[in-house]
Amino acid sequence: MIVTLIIICEVGFWVLLAAGLALRYWAKMPRASVAVLLCEPLLEVVLFVVTAIDLKNGAEPDWKHGLAAVYIGYSIALGHYTIKWVDVRVAHRFAGGPAPVTPKYGMARAVHEWKLAARWVLAAVIAMALLQGAIQYVGPDGETSSLEEWQAKMLFVIGINVIIAGAYTLFPKRAPKNETAAADRERELAGR
Repeated sequence: MIVTLIIICEVGFWVLLAAGLALRYWAKMPRASVAVLLCEPLLEVVLFVVTAIDLKNGAEPDWKHGLAAVYIGYSIALGHYTIKWVDVRVAHRFAGGPAPVTPKYGMARAVHEWKLAARWVLAAVIAMALLQGAIQYVGPDGETSSLEEWQAKMLFVIGINVIIAGAYTLFPKRAPKNETAAADRERELAGR
């Protein structure tokens, strides 16, 4: 049941996102769009409540409950970022909005990667806290090894994201010479 609900929540996330963006850009109804997009967090609340009820009714905690915690952590920490990421691209592609800007080189890219890593770390910490709450709820007599395995996986997620961001900091990618020259010319022309 939990896996089905996770799938429903994930599909619901993308359906609500598509509906919200369609209302904003095609139907020209920005208020309705905001109302639809504000329904996104309700999916996580439903998933959290159903997972808690499942555990309360005596279900043995397993990988499904761990996956629910991870999904909730992702949605809380990265849901808004994901919505904004998609919104900028849809606005550019279908509504004449500005092109998405993601830094590609140097310290600007490193800062971008650290911000993204911070979101992933927050998602992992939220998931680990939910998992710890489930472990304590089940108590020492219950089988909680699958939940503890999910906590270890979240530590791995934290480590990978810190390594990636650190690599962009220690070994910043340099812009090709032709792009650097073009950027210098643009700055020179803008200064006139």
